[in-house]
Amino acid sequence: MTEINLQINGAEHSVAADPATPLIYVLRNQVGLVGTKFGCGLEQCGACAVLVDGAPVLSCVRPVSEFEGAEIRTIEGLAADDCGREVQRVFIAENAAQCGYCTAGIVVATTALLKRNPAPDDREVRAALNDHLCRCGSHAGVLRAIGHLVNERRGDGD
Repeated sequence: MTEINLQINGAEHSVAADPATPLIYVLRNQVGLVGTKFGCGLEQCGACAVLVDGAPVLSCVRPVSEFEGAEIRTIEGLAADDCGREVQRVFIAENAAQCGYCTAGIVVATTALLKRNPAPDDREVRAALNDHLCRCGSHAGVLRAIGHLVNERRGDGD
């Protein structure tokens, strides 16, 4: 075990872990942030996405040691950010989830996209969500929610 210092959702966390332990296990089991979900364990479903220095990163395989010195933001920390709060609000308002398992990763990826580009076109939205799978089929609702938020930001309304 090694002492690893992580900056998560604006707070410093010192954890004892094998440096090769995937970040998601540290987030869930040691820090108690269970919103990030373990899906496939192969970086192919997106359920484990977190923001690292503002960029979406899949956390199910990458070792925790890679994240020392980086700012990690999980789904639990998005409400502290205006953009993250907006995305969460519109996903709730539009019922853009069914079982919700994939939702945290999709909300994280959407927040990263909208922080980078406040008014992306459909192609950019689809590209940002390309690595996110929803087995319930809520993609249409997700795209509708993001479209509504982009239209609000443009002042187009509904």
